[in-house]
Amino acid sequence: MNKNFAGKVALITGGGSGIGKAVALELALYGAKVVVNDVHLEPAMKVVEQIVSSGGEAVAIGGDVGKADDVKAAVDLAVKTYGGLHLAFNNAGVGGPMGPVGDIDIEGYKALMHTNLDSVFYGMHFEVPAIIESGGGSIVNTSSILGLVGDGGALPYVTAKHGITGMTKAAAISYADKKVRINSVHPGYIDTPLLGTLPKEALAGIIALHPMGRLGTANEVADLVLFLLSDKASFITGAQLVVDGGYTSR
Repeated sequence: MNKNFAGKVALITGGGSGIGKAVALELALYGAKVVVNDVHLEPAMKVVEQIVSSGGEAVAIGGDVGKADDVKAAVDLAVKTYGGLHLAFNNAGVGGPMGPVGDIDIEGYKALMHTNLDSVFYGMHFEVPAIIESGGGSIVNTSSILGLVGDGGALPYVTAKHGITGMTKAAAISYADKKVRINSVHPGYIDTPLLGTLPKEALAGIIALHPMGRLGTANEVADLVLFLLSDKASFITGAQLVVDGGYTSR
């Protein structure tokens, strides 16, 4: 893969940890100027410090991606600081309430949808015009294996991630002739802080769902994201790319 991102400006949401952090570091390593967004400013700043100390260029911004104004502020920062926007990774997400539909707290459901689904709409709403103005580029949205299959205990999460799958397809069609490619990635269970609070027995059960017998890593997902953001994926748009250790092949 040609990982030359020199001259490109990228926005990463949820960039303070996990997959978002891995993508931000990789993009900066290969020449992109990166805007790192996270709901918590401090981890975003730490990622920026790591990038800058390695000779890259990056800025941090805090903000709740479930709020349209905060997403707009991140896009505006990219344009103001670096003169445009070419690449976006809409990645921020949370776990949210679990259980059968009759037991799910309504406010918890709404909060998850704001963070996991509305944020992707807000992201593309503000990113696409900026990318077109900059001459074209690529957007990757983080869905999940649960954006392709179901899980009876995770209805809100499944709903949001399926929504991202459909939203990505529709947006990709709308902008396919305008030099903006839009794809979604569908990770299996990845070894990130999101799984760090699970009991050992529950984690072992999750690992067993993957035919490869292990969790994925943030860097393995990042490699796929960078491919989709790169010019090597120039004829790929509206696609759903799975990185799941065989989970969805069962």
